[in-house]
Amino acid sequence: MGDSEQEPDGERNHRVAKLPVPGKRNILITSALPYVNNVPHLGNIIGCVLSADVFARYCRLRGYNALYICGTDEYGTATETKAMEENCTPQQICDKYYAIHKAVYNWFNISFDEFGRTSTPQQTEICQAIFKKLLENNWLSEYTTQQLYCDTCKRFLADRLVEGSCPTLGCNYDSARGDQCEKCGKLLNPTELKDPRCKVCQATPKIRDTDHLFLELPLIKDKLEEYISKMSVSGSWSQNAIQGTYAWLKDGLKPRCITRDLKWGVPVPHEKFKDKVFYVWFDAPIGYISITSCYTPDWEEWWKNPENVALYQFMGKDNAPFHTVMFPSTLLGTEENWTLMKTISVTEYLNYEAGKFSKSKGVGVFGNDVKDTNIPAEVWRYYLITNRPEVSDTLFTWEDFQAKLNTELLNNLGNFVNRVLSFIAKPPGRGYGSIIPDSPKADLHPSTKMLAEKISNHIDQYIEAMEKVKLKQGLRIGMSISSEGNAYLQESQFWKLYNEDQGSCSIVIRTSVGLVYLLACLLEPFMPSFSLEVLKQLNLPTETKFSLSDENGDLERARKPWEILPAGHRIGMPSPLFKELKDEDVRFFREKFAGSQADRAVQAEAEAKRLAEHLKKTKIS
Repeated sequence: MGDSEQEPDGERNHRVAKLPVPGKRNILITSALPYVNNVPHLGNIIGCVLSADVFARYCRLRGYNALYICGTDEYGTATETKAMEENCTPQQICDKYYAIHKAVYNWFNISFDEFGRTSTPQQTEICQAIFKKLLENNWLSEYTTQQLYCDTCKRFLADRLVEGSCPTLGCNYDSARGDQCEKCGKLLNPTELKDPRCKVCQATPKIRDTDHLFLELPLIKDKLEEYISKMSVSGSWSQNAIQGTYAWLKDGLKPRCITRDLKWGVPVPHEKFKDKVFYVWFDAPIGYISITSCYTPDWEEWWKNPENVALYQFMGKDNAPFHTVMFPSTLLGTEENWTLMKTISVTEYLNYEAGKFSKSKGVGVFGNDVKDTNIPAEVWRYYLITNRPEVSDTLFTWEDFQAKLNTELLNNLGNFVNRVLSFIAKPPGRGYGSIIPDSPKADLHPSTKMLAEKISNHIDQYIEAMEKVKLKQGLRIGMSISSEGNAYLQESQFWKLYNEDQGSCSIVIRTSVGLVYLLACLLEPFMPSFSLEVLKQLNLPTETKFSLSDENGDLERARKPWEILPAGHRIGMPSPLFKELKDEDVRFFREKFAGSQADRAVQAEAEAKRLAEHLKKTKIS
């Protein structure tokens, strides 16, 4: 269960790129490419990169050949808009926010094999090659469309440069974007908005004609429906992904525009459309492929190998139809042997206190905020996974965060680990002088035998949940092993046994310290830094790779916790693993993160000025 070396967390050093191995489970994992025009908030983090990271770590734990690919989505209107706001070039915006995203994900211990970006020559090359195949196979058509044009800005307005009231009956959200309403989720065309306005200058735009290229989704419909009906079942798609996909199909597939009147993007390699770029939702999913090509020149072994590779994709619900309809249609239209998505895991929204997390409005706790709280990454990871919005929206509240930390992490998990290790560390006469005792005939000890049966069942349930990408359930099962351990310790009354029945006490303690290691193993996908700290306190090499591989017999060893760690091993110095979050801390954080990021910046600036004025008036004695 732990004898080989583990690659460091964060970005990997690819001395040798991973490639699919015949006969092994080869799993390609992607998380939705975060858009580069803003700092990610906790809802973004749980919706894509963290969920995918937990699954990738689980796959490695099981000995599968897993590759986790992600990166920043850098082209399109939103980048141009942000560049205007910050008075710089789109490339400068991308460079700035790529570094911010990378730093946030590193802090969260996200173990990408490659974290790249879409503004690369590889993206242009692969995107244009796919386009040429679609053109060659007659899946593209030209249409004259009507688009909003701003006379003040002298330009056609792409989707995200237009805002207005949502036309959907019963919605009427007054800040709907030209491509999608953030409130009801309905996909829109800018010309459908009521009372449209230019996002740059607030003028009312006019409708003008412009020519664009469209992907003929109706012609690909039969191939697409065959893929969806087969893969949604065999890949156990999450229910919300299935519902969203069939809602699109029920509405009837329409030709979908793949070009835009923009400058910042992949140029269209076609004489008539050479001044246009590809629509971001055509080129962004191709980013998964191009980022893999930056990782290895043999990228086709992953992406054109459906017989040997299973593709798992993670995202929030607003991105799902683009991955279940648009991206597969694009690849199917090339008539090449692409690795199409097998399993999609879609989350609903994580809301913040009384409202919604919002990047555009700056509401909620953002990735760059969490470092300032001095609350460790594993606590944030734990809370976000326990609160993962798998079937319905969930709510982040500071009281709930406090309760989960203090009750589940501190009083359950931390308490169990600390009780076991602290007792072993006590000097002989009161403990074991830091040496793990031997445990002959542990398999005949009644309460230990009963515990082993429960643990065995929990391990089976854990694997079943994680294989189905039920991450929240997997974490809950892992934590229940800690509860079982606490109950086992309490019922054994080991502090009395030590003086009354040394043999039984040694069995209880060696079994319990085996459970400590097992917990570190099962919880590593969720809280890698917790598991690393447990290794240190067990005095085991920190490069130890946890393993639950069938091939190595790890699962059978895990079912006999008294055999997991050798008798005679000297443990390290125990110390508390979690720190209590007090009521005054909760009050402080709620006030600190109230309002929007912009409001908080204004308040901080005002406070700094006030202090500066106060210092000027203060006489130095």
